[in-house]
Amino acid sequence: MQLAELLKDWPCSVTGGSIRTIITGVEDYAQAVKPGDIFIVRKGKKTSGNRFVKEALARGAAAVVSEESIAIPFNDQNIPFVWVPNTALFLSYASAKLAAFPAEALSVIAITGTNGKTTVSHFVSQLLQAVHKNVAVIGTVGFFINGQKQQTEYEQLTTLQAKELHPILKQCVRQGVTHVVLEASSMGLQQHRLDHCDIDCGVFLNLSEDHLEDHGGLEAYKRAKKRLADLSKKLVLNGDDNFCRSVGIYDKKKSCSFGFDNHNDLHIQIVSESVGKTVICLQTTASEHIMAIPFVGKYHVQNAVAALMAVWRLGFSIDELAEHMWALKLPEGRLERIDNPLGIDVYVDYAHTAEALQAVLQTFDSKKTIYLVFSCGGNRDKAKRFAMGAVASKYADVIFLTTDNPRDEDPIVINESIIAGFSEQQYYEIFLDRKVAIHQALAKAQKGDIVLVAGKGHEQTQQIKNQKFPFSDQQCIKDYFLEVKTDGAE
Repeated sequence: MQLAELLKDWPCSVTGGSIRTIITGVEDYAQAVKPGDIFIVRKGKKTSGNRFVKEALARGAAAVVSEESIAIPFNDQNIPFVWVPNTALFLSYASAKLAAFPAEALSVIAITGTNGKTTVSHFVSQLLQAVHKNVAVIGTVGFFINGQKQQTEYEQLTTLQAKELHPILKQCVRQGVTHVVLEASSMGLQQHRLDHCDIDCGVFLNLSEDHLEDHGGLEAYKRAKKRLADLSKKLVLNGDDNFCRSVGIYDKKKSCSFGFDNHNDLHIQIVSESVGKTVICLQTTASEHIMAIPFVGKYHVQNAVAALMAVWRLGFSIDELAEHMWALKLPEGRLERIDNPLGIDVYVDYAHTAEALQAVLQTFDSKKTIYLVFSCGGNRDKAKRFAMGAVASKYADVIFLTTDNPRDEDPIVINESIIAGFSEQQYYEIFLDRKVAIHQALAKAQKGDIVLVAGKGHEQTQQIKNQKFPFSDQQCIKDYFLEVKTDGAE
């Protein structure tokens, strides 16, 4: 595509070079530039992309885009320099245009919320597959087509950068995918990664204090989340959540809500609960629907209904979807049960906020002894540590504090903030080696007890200082039981 075509209808000014220069790709990371790419100069937290212009040119950049006035060190190369008002927005636009706006050929559902994005996105995919649609999911645990994980070389982010997202959407179109489900993180929305992705339905699940330090406070976090409402043609809102409900005030025509409060458009009532099963009744102003889901607890019910409502809003009937609700399965690292020969109920879950941890712990039988292994991540969201400690102390009998992804923080300091939320009677132990903490919990648990390893879920690494080390909670648990079996055999 010629530079002139790419810039058509976009506010900009061009100096140097030729507007007929052929552009084959877009890149904002100098070391990844390929010949023919347009290099977009982005402001980082610590430095400006201006420092990397020479490197980008040396790698074959065909043009340079910036929102700053910079000294042009490449006139002798006859390279076009493009000024735009906002490089993040332009990166989104250019990525979509170079891929021929593939989202326009797809039905796109985008899901945001502090907790539950991954679970609901996979529930949506499962329901759409059940009604014979080809579905892709792009989010925290990877890129899936019809439930099968696809190999990518991209950095694993909740919401992909636009330069990566649109080529994947183009791939989806070529492979016959008709529906795409995206996780929309607050940072992804704030950084305009979804601005030129045609979104048919935006889903708002909940909001609690998380990532506040990244955004500079709660109000900025809310503003980032609300951007999804502006980008979406239709909205599905958790009407029991104050923030989500507030989103619908601005545009009631495109909003529908679900929840346990009877003011919601889709009113949820729990008919009965038993081990691994909840029967619910969904009521609209015109109809009533009874269905079963294979989970217990309000949190899981809300997630399942959120998925159903999102698909319903795309034009499918509730009755058509209801028969498939019983087949829903949680994605990797979400209340994932690890089978073992000792009869212990062992689970791995990604819960890393107080609300998510409480939702998981409430699903367990309170008559059983609950062992909990967890900590909090370093360098972020320090305010939530006390709250997570309070929740853990309320529901768990024995707590093993350890390390999550401590990053540059002292794990002892992190755990002290958690302990401040414990009750005076709470029994706990500290093992900073996560493997040791998990194995200690498993060693103390008896048949019928519950062990929950929380915080990392699907993650395959642990970040300590600047390094990421291979680590999987699931594999750590399996290794323990393998050792036990081996010892027993001897």
